[in-house]
Amino acid sequence: MRLLLGLLLTACALPSFAQTQDIRIPAGLQGRHADAAMATLARDALAVHRDDDRIRELGTRFRLQVVTGQYAQALDSIEALRALRNDPPSQPPVFLQYEIHARAKLLQRQRRIPFAQAWRQSFAERFGALDDSTALQAEFSFGTSVARVRGDLDAALAKVADRSRLPLPEAIDLVRAYQVHAAYAEFQPLFAAALKDDDARRYRIDRDVLVRTPEGIGIAALVVRPANAPRLPTLLQFTVYANDDVAWGDAKTMAAHGYVGAVAYSRGKGRSPDANAPFRHDGVDAAAVIGWIAAQPWSDGRVGMFGGSYNSFAQWSALKQRPPALKAIATSASAAPGIDIPMEGNVFLNFMYPWPLYTASSRWLDDARYDDRTRWATLDRDAYASGRAYRERPLIDGSANPLFAEWLQHPAYDAYWQAMIPQGQEFAGIDIPVLATTGYFDGAQAGVLHYFREHLRHRPDADHTLVIGPYEHITMQTGVPPTVQGYAPDAAARINLQALRLAWFDHVLKGAPKPALLADRVNWQAMGADTWRHAHTLETMATRRQSLCLAPGPAAGTYALSPQPQSGVVATQRVDFSDRRDADWTPPQNVLNPQLDPHAGLAFTGEALAQDTELAGPFEGALDFTLNKRDVDIAIGVYELTAEGQYFDLAWWLQRASYGADRRARRLLDPGIPQRLAVKDTRLIGRRLAAGSRLVVTVGVSKQPDRQLNLGSGKDPSEETVADAGAPLEIQWQGSSCLSFGVRE
Repeated sequence: MRLLLGLLLTACALPSFAQTQDIRIPAGLQGRHADAAMATLARDALAVHRDDDRIRELGTRFRLQVVTGQYAQALDSIEALRALRNDPPSQPPVFLQYEIHARAKLLQRQRRIPFAQAWRQSFAERFGALDDSTALQAEFSFGTSVARVRGDLDAALAKVADRSRLPLPEAIDLVRAYQVHAAYAEFQPLFAAALKDDDARRYRIDRDVLVRTPEGIGIAALVVRPANAPRLPTLLQFTVYANDDVAWGDAKTMAAHGYVGAVAYSRGKGRSPDANAPFRHDGVDAAAVIGWIAAQPWSDGRVGMFGGSYNSFAQWSALKQRPPALKAIATSASAAPGIDIPMEGNVFLNFMYPWPLYTASSRWLDDARYDDRTRWATLDRDAYASGRAYRERPLIDGSANPLFAEWLQHPAYDAYWQAMIPQGQEFAGIDIPVLATTGYFDGAQAGVLHYFREHLRHRPDADHTLVIGPYEHITMQTGVPPTVQGYAPDAAARINLQALRLAWFDHVLKGAPKPALLADRVNWQAMGADTWRHAHTLETMATRRQSLCLAPGPAAGTYALSPQPQSGVVATQRVDFSDRRDADWTPPQNVLNPQLDPHAGLAFTGEALAQDTELAGPFEGALDFTLNKRDVDIAIGVYELTAEGQYFDLAWWLQRASYGADRRARRLLDPGIPQRLAVKDTRLIGRRLAAGSRLVVTVGVSKQPDRQLNLGSGKDPSEETVADAGAPLEIQWQGSSCLSFGVRE
């Protein structure tokens, strides 16, 4: 919302050339006569302001006219500006909030009525004339913080304190800050009620649905549908995140685009009277909601599901039940329980520890507890430093966490996890279109790719489309910002992902053209190339493979990547699990960093690239090693080391070696016996490496405070204490260890 407002406020910036006129600052600008003084300042500025850029000139002129009380002239300026811009009709009229405000001021003056009455009438006429989807977009321009724009005005006033004259550009800046604040301070207190009235006219809204499942469980839901519309397909989001404001916004968005919008909560959430149990029953409960929707008189019998993260898991969980009315799913950052959360590669991840307390401790959400970052960082540090068993985290925290304790009873991908999402031949029966969106920096990429790979493995002709770009877990659901974790995405990547999903639903459910970006089954944004690529499979993303093997570096203690296996070469790594002096470590927050985290392990660096080289697709290979323990958690990181000395995260992989052959069953290692660990089902790389860059691969033993430790004793790692660490772990990486990377030429 703030970003959109900022774009609107700066859409008509000051001219690039210097305006040399000085404007006298009128008396009273800082006191109780500020309104009159601002009007005088605006009038003086209006008399001399000129700009050769007509759009920019009008954008400044209407503000000066409003402040001087020339409301009719301001409206003329706004209309002239729009005519010159010639924006597409699907885009809200630029400066609509200021147009409605000026109309209200004019109406107030002409009819001698209170401003509130005049503004509500103007809003109903102008905002009400917009179609539903355009009105939805237009809402955001009315919603900025009055406190923030007041702060901007105060800052502008402070700049001119004790001055008698201002250069014209500074005078205009000051008037602009005043005009923005004056408008929002007047109309924003009226906006919520006016929008509620507008919604009541546009939509039929039921906030208190309670769907009964066949077993009698109550599922709370909210339904929004266009008023007086014929029977329509429904887009449903099923979620554990019970928040009525968010649910309302999501359902209304679907209704604004010509669907019935519905959001249903997991059992025990919202108005559901039953016990909650995240992940356990979402599939059968979502299927019951889908059946209920299909039976309603406003439904055309077809349901699509949408949503990200947990809500995407719920879509796959529903598909396990194969409800007949479910015709399409649009997933994003899909969680796959037992695959990428709460463990990945059978290694439990600490960021999931507070999640059950957030979602399962009440019928709503415990935001205060979940957002207490200091508490969870302290727990990571203290639990790690103490050397106590991972299972004792609730005791260290001082608060019970029964769902976390339940998870730890299932370190293998056993029947507990398998019951939650499709398995094996269940994927073969999924014959509906699927759109999956993920990001290179999305922790859930592993889950998204698991569904994609399993679906195609069991149904090779599956209508399953993948989109991946430089996105992380949240931006895929909220919008792509100019910078993502320290990286500035290419212009091609800055797309509206929600609009893409809606266009895809229009294609599947309404026969509209397929979005051009979805040109094939796999669609990826090639970072650094500022373009999108397309392929039919993950394997054909690349045109050739390049093998790189672990090798000694040019100097003692350094390591390199070689195109050939290095027979007999060994790189030794020692890790002392009893040493917890790094308890205060925290993971890097950005994907671009000036140095590698020492926790990454041994760094193997390739030769400088003679020319730009584009990597595409998953990496794979095998690690050969011997170990003095019964088990080990192995992490691989892949980076571009730029010519400027920055390390750019490209992909990573985590695996408990004892589950490397089969995530369902643990097979302990024999100390001192050569081992081979297959590197498979990895994340995707989509990056053009610039000439002069180097590829860097880190290979190491996982030992850091933000995840479960595996001390290698052979016991369940959740039971191990520092006393089980014994002698430092020693692993000898063999030169026959090689990884294969996809290259696109």
